Amino acid sequence: MPRNDDVRFISSSIKLPSFSPPALHPTQTRSFFSSLHLNPSSKFAKLPFNFNFQFNFALSDSDSGPASNELKSGDDSESVVQYKGDESGAVTQSKSVGSSRAAEEERVLISEVFVRNKDGEELERKDLEAEALNALKASRANSALTVREVQEDVHRIIASGYFMSCMPVAVDTRDGIRLIFQVEPNQEFQGLVCEGANVLPSKFVEDAFRDGYGKVVNIRRLDEVISSINGWYMERGLFGMVSGVEILSGGMIKLQVSEAEVNDISIRFLDKTGEPTVGKTRPETILRQLTTKKGQVYSMIQGKRDVDTVLAMGIMDDVSIIPQPAGDTGKVDLTMNVVERKSGGGISGGGGISSGITSGPLAGLIGSIAIYHKNLFGRNQKLNLSLERGQIDSIFRINYTDPWIEGDDKRTSRAIMIQNSRTPGTLVHGNQPNNNSLTIGRITAGIEYSRPFRPKWNGTAGLIFQRAGAHDERGIPIIRDFFGSPLTASGNTHDDMLLAKLETVYTCSGDPGSSMFVFNMDQGIPVSPEWLVFNRVNARARQGFVIGPACFLACLSGGHVVGKFPPHEAFPIGGTNSVRGYEEGVLGSGRSYVVGSGEISFPVMGPVEGAVFADYGTDLGSGSTVPGDPAGARNKPGSGYGYGIGVRVDSPLGPLRLEYAFNDQRTGRFHFGIGLRN
Repeated sequence: MPRNDDVRFISSSIKLPSFSPPALHPTQTRSFFSSLHLNPSSKFAKLPFNFNFQFNFALSDSDSGPASNELKSGDDSESVVQYKGDESGAVTQSKSVGSSRAAEEERVLISEVFVRNKDGEELERKDLEAEALNALKASRANSALTVREVQEDVHRIIASGYFMSCMPVAVDTRDGIRLIFQVEPNQEFQGLVCEGANVLPSKFVEDAFRDGYGKVVNIRRLDEVISSINGWYMERGLFGMVSGVEILSGGMIKLQVSEAEVNDISIRFLDKTGEPTVGKTRPETILRQLTTKKGQVYSMIQGKRDVDTVLAMGIMDDVSIIPQPAGDTGKVDLTMNVVERKSGGGISGGGGISSGITSGPLAGLIGSIAIYHKNLFGRNQKLNLSLERGQIDSIFRINYTDPWIEGDDKRTSRAIMIQNSRTPGTLVHGNQPNNNSLTIGRITAGIEYSRPFRPKWNGTAGLIFQRAGAHDERGIPIIRDFFGSPLTASGNTHDDMLLAKLETVYTCSGDPGSSMFVFNMDQGIPVSPEWLVFNRVNARARQGFVIGPACFLACLSGGHVVGKFPPHEAFPIGGTNSVRGYEEGVLGSGRSYVVGSGEISFPVMGPVEGAVFADYGTDLGSGSTVPGDPAGARNKPGSGYGYGIGVRVDSPLGPLRLEYAFNDQRTGRFHFGIGLRN
């Protein structure tokens, strides 16, 4: 069918009927719409259907009396006796006939049944005549009918959807009483006018009406189209509906659409009991988190996302949105109720595991304490002072984060960090003879800016200064290890570097079938001749595939360094998040590396899952190009594989992983990890 060019849209301000929505959480989209009584059938403007039908079966045996109340047998003329109905379709008998139930139930024999137009002539369109005849149930030739049965058939003709009026007429002929249903068909659909639809796509409406172009308007089909339009709004959680429909002269259909735009958004602070209170957070800090803006058609789905976003700030215990009518403007006012956490600051303690320590009575255990404030100045800014201490590890860090820089419209965040750390050097340099420990000390300071640039994509850029050097177990700086290999790139007790950092992160979700991709690059900037200049790129990818009840997880990572860099910055291969079956960093230490992993997990019982896996890693023959060749001095193979089985237990921290793996040397080893593989 050719394109319907008669469809046109007119945007206008439409007043919604007054409603009083309850204070429900915006996750209950369907029930919320129901509570607002956004019922299309109750809001449509009355269609121009005239149920004016007139009929009377009261026959007179006398030749005298009023002509309007008689059917005279044997007369060649056709006398019409009428039975009147009101506009709503309720049939009422005229006074001349009477209204007794007995008369209504009296049966009259009908010899013929015809369908004609309102002037009593044959219909031009035989298909419409057939539709009307097919709608009849009781009215058949040579049948005895009551007034009620005729009335019901009239309603059936109207219910077919093709006719705007129907009037039954009884005519006395020589052959008996002829029953004629005089109908007025609806107009042929020639075009559409849609007013008030600002967000409803015009193509959606055009496609919905396209099949009916040039055909007689069917009210039942029109009702289906209106329901589909209302369904479009409900599926998207939008406050919109068809509030009126009218068939105009010339076959034009006029749709009146009402869309509730957001008039105002306000923040209301509540205490634990639900009573209003004074909040510590600035309202503008909350409002800028919302994607719902004034002038938009309010969306329940968008409102739910806004609630989740405000909760993700980490400073609220409860958040809800209550829409209310904005007077008689047809718009809605939104009130966001928030319950703040008792305190924005506090002290916390905890513990963890370091993958860099693989031996000793307390191998890998770390304790931590932190002093923090999560809502500085009421702007959702974070300040954190933390200390982590382990058998060898120690990290003192001061971290300041502004999740959204004021005045920026791109959701750019800023993080400033100062850190003093000491970590084991075993990942690259292995365990020293005589159980002497080797640690890498770093003093780091930097600033980073991050922002989302596409859905699920986030970018980070920053500058980081680092001073790093090696120390023995007494904390004395050293420049060579037991094998005589250099521990710094400059030959001094420490290396200085200023790194420009770029990072791109893609995350899909945390589901087993989720995907993740991370690419980062560090570039050394030669501010001073002695400062290191190198370029390091690293990429990691993870993709999950759901296969029935099981899940297959594929991981791939790789990297390369160009330029002058210290050996402790080489890529370590082997360990819990690398090639399982090997200790951390034992498989290789290279300027380049590639590690791949495949894993199948399956449910066992409740939150417990089983897993089988296989890993492979290689330094691509680059171990000898690392300054001092720490891999060659320690006879690291440079490539290898591992395989094994494990169990997973869901926890608030992520999957807890306990695994046992064999390497290609047939040596077995337990591994424990938290979260999915990097």
